[in-house]
Amino acid sequence: MTLTVLSVFGTRPEAIKMAPVIRELARYPREIRSVVCVTAQHREMLDQVLELFKIKPDYDLDLMAERQSLAQLSARVLLNLEPVFVEVKPDWVLVQGDTTTVMAVSLVAFYHHLQVAHIEAGLRTHDKRAPFPEEINRRITSVIADRHFAPTQQARQALLAEGIASGAIEVTGNTVIDALLWMQDQVHQAPPALPAGVAEAIDGKRLILVTGHRRESFGPGLERVCLALHDIAEQNPGVCLIYPVHLNPSVREPVFRLLGDVPRIHLIEPVTYAPFVWLMDRAALILTDSGGVQEEAPALGKPVLVLRDTTERPEGIEAGNALLVGTNRELIVAETNRLLTQPEAYQAMATAHNPYGDGQAARRIVASLLEAR
Repeated sequence: MTLTVLSVFGTRPEAIKMAPVIRELARYPREIRSVVCVTAQHREMLDQVLELFKIKPDYDLDLMAERQSLAQLSARVLLNLEPVFVEVKPDWVLVQGDTTTVMAVSLVAFYHHLQVAHIEAGLRTHDKRAPFPEEINRRITSVIADRHFAPTQQARQALLAEGIASGAIEVTGNTVIDALLWMQDQVHQAPPALPAGVAEAIDGKRLILVTGHRRESFGPGLERVCLALHDIAEQNPGVCLIYPVHLNPSVREPVFRLLGDVPRIHLIEPVTYAPFVWLMDRAALILTDSGGVQEEAPALGKPVLVLRDTTERPEGIEAGNALLVGTNRELIVAETNRLLTQPEAYQAMATAHNPYGDGQAARRIVASLLEAR
């Protein structure tokens, strides 16, 4: 019996983490009919990853709209995905992570009595407003899902605590490590083109890579982060900060207003995955509020300062790879300076054990789906 697997995703992070699974599904053309649907919750950044990993969606809902609310996006996913389910009739609906797409897709699948498999299941902060709306998206998806691919033992324990049956959970590692290791090999073989001026800016400097886009930091929190970056650049003439600025206007306005003219801070447009991996690999340390980067950086031996008050990825904190600094201006500056000036502190974070996987998560996920036929 051929197994029909419908993979649905809508953002760049989902695409990066789904790409290894889609590639693995394609290795079984006789056993698996693999169908890909994108909601295009993020259009431009999603397309970059689709091109990079050579993924051609069978369905493209093209749902991105300027300044649409979460409710509007959810409603559009619900309405536009239903005909795809009716036509494809999947045995499994495969979703990844914690976006609004993931939550809405799972709900439509439930309405159609379809089995949902959730990649990266079990991440929790136990604070429904941080990260917002991702924590609730994850919890709703876990209630609906029939199979839970947890990246770590800690994520598995969180699911068990919520009453998920042990037999429905499999610890696989995180697929982002699969994607990262593949891409790291690619950029080592052929360094990617960098945005204009970046190579010259970082030449002879210690690179600090920055990302920041979380909704819960919009407003004063993001402004405090920007002021901290200003302080770091001012106090450390031997460093260069590269900040690929998210396309969301709520991010771009304060970032460009506060940092647009600061020496040694280079604000660039979002880059594709290959140059971003190159920048991570080149960086001395990384400041981020991204969940995916918290997972990727330890695999590259890079210390991470997490620009959030809480994280659903505590394994990195416990292993010593990452440190929570929130949006506290003084703390961000102090911890960055400590890592820049104290080699023993830097080395302790740079050599800590990576808890997020061995690069074989996609193989385990597809094998599990095949066994469930």
